[in-house]
Amino acid sequence: MHGTATSPQSDPLVSLASVIVATNLAKHYAQGGASIRALDGVDLTVRRGEFVSIMGPRGSGKSTLMYLLGGLERPTAGTLQVGDADLSQLSDNELARFRRRNIGFVFQFFNLIPALTVAENVALPLLLEGTRYSALQDRVDPLLEMLSLRDRASRMPSELFADEMQRVAIARALIMNPDLILADEPTARLDSRSGAEVLAYLRRAREDRGVTIVLVTHDLSAASCADRAVILRDGHIESDAPIRRLSRGL
Repeated sequence: MHGTATSPQSDPLVSLASVIVATNLAKHYAQGGASIRALDGVDLTVRRGEFVSIMGPRGSGKSTLMYLLGGLERPTAGTLQVGDADLSQLSDNELARFRRRNIGFVFQFFNLIPALTVAENVALPLLLEGTRYSALQDRVDPLLEMLSLRDRASRMPSELFADEMQRVAIARALIMNPDLILADEPTARLDSRSGAEVLAYLRRAREDRGVTIVLVTHDLSAASCADRAVILRDGHIESDAPIRRLSRGL
């Protein structure tokens, strides 16, 4: 989110820039003649460089919130500012371009392209921007090095272990130097050791690159990596507090 507008915050120890400002955000679905209120009046601010966990039981609205924050779905009501963009004012093409250039996504099912190598998967957002692959090595190689994937560059996704595929997804999420990464249950398909390693890479991205991370998870151990825990229930925010308060109950 280059050229992001800033908004004052009360805490002088944190950056003044807000990457996400959601106000009275709602998402309703029609189902069998009834209206399902997946989200109903959510207010959320995420500051630059924060690591925020979104938690809640199944059906609480946490994945819906992530899809709205990433511009993958449009809200029924409310306003959503991501960086300097009001997502409701963007056309479908503008929204797709904004997502590609400004937001990195990491999903639990990896979403790698089977016909592309590891290096090509990492480079994909830049390739979609029209950049020639031969010009991308200086961008791709440092990410492969950072995520311990240098020796996997020419492999196909089918040749990788699950944790390696998730590391490829993280590298791809970082290739455009986004201010924001949205991670939806990135450790759900991994064993505890591999999951901890993936979370460590996300923390490193935050520390080294200043990336803001919003992590949707049902895992208390994964959530404890964050600064804040936002807990949803029935489409509303039930609590929003520093992670240390949540971690006392782990």
